Amino acid sequence: MLFSFNAIERGDFPKWKFQVQIMPEKDAEKTPYNPFDLTKVWPHGDYPMIDVGIMELNRNPVNYFAEVEQAAFSPGNLVPGIAISPDKMLQARVFSYHDTHIHRLGPNYHLIPVNAPKNAPENSYQRDGFMRVDANGEGDPHYWPNSFGGPGPDPKAGEPHFDVSGKAGRYPFTHPNDDFVQAGNLFRKVMTETDKEHLIGNIVGHLGNAQKRIQLRQTAIFFKADPDYGRRVAKGLGLNVKEVERLAGMSQEERAKATS
Repeated sequence: MLFSFNAIERGDFPKWKFQVQIMPEKDAEKTPYNPFDLTKVWPHGDYPMIDVGIMELNRNPVNYFAEVEQAAFSPGNLVPGIAISPDKMLQARVFSYHDTHIHRLGPNYHLIPVNAPKNAPENSYQRDGFMRVDANGEGDPHYWPNSFGGPGPDPKAGEPHFDVSGKAGRYPFTHPNDDFVQAGNLFRKVMTETDKEHLIGNIVGHLGNAQKRIQLRQTAIFFKADPDYGRRVAKGLGLNVKEVERLAGMSQEERAKATS
């Protein structure tokens, strides 16, 4: 943080390339991994990175509390044309961030200058609440619909429509999600030999303090991602490699029972 602060002060503004990946909706139904699982990646070969622009930090806060401590980000604030995906983490944050900001900064946190819109005033019917220090809507109606020309919902700003079918209810998650292919590809295709040595060393250094049954159970999971990955961790921990291979071939329930 200090490095960025000093760089901005001298006019050497830090910059990052801003890119996105786009997956057609139909593809999401047939990927071998859950595309809405934040522990997974979308292979760049299938969904190339698309340049959007440059993100640049070109001003340091004038007052840290006013502009940083009071900043309230929320993934529920969307621009027209963007909808919320089924990502479980995102779904939880959409409501929890707003709820947290109310407790942390008050019901009118959206009016604090660092959080308020810059190009146009917000049109809403929210009134009153502590720390309301503006005109508070003046004498205009605080309800909708009204016959006084107050702002109304803009249909064009709604979320894109999506198809819903079937019976509503609670069902087990059934996406054919694979938790090992991407982890194995990272080890096999992305990591250098030095990266692998550092990874194995870190794992052995920490997992070495665990009970043997935990070591066996976890090393079998590494083996399922990539056999070489599992063998190297097993050797580092002094485990029987054959036993690890045998556990890797079991289901999660069988493996838990065998190492209990």
